Amino acid sequence: MAKDADGNERRANVALRELLDEMIALTRRVANGVGTMSPAELAYAHERVEWLAEEIWEEATKGLK
Repeated sequence: MAKDADGNERRANVALRELLDEMIALTRRVANGVGTMSPAELAYAHERVEWLAEEIWEEATKGLK
């Protein structure tokens, strides 16, 4: 994991980092395969993006409610 200028870990929330990594990977798959994906695959990817966005929001705002 990356460290800040003082050598400290800058990613304290590993769960959030994993969700963001999953969102990036899914976005890349869709961007690279949009021309060959079936309507059903695109619909599933869209649902997955929305689900991940919800999970990311929940993780990022944990403790603020």
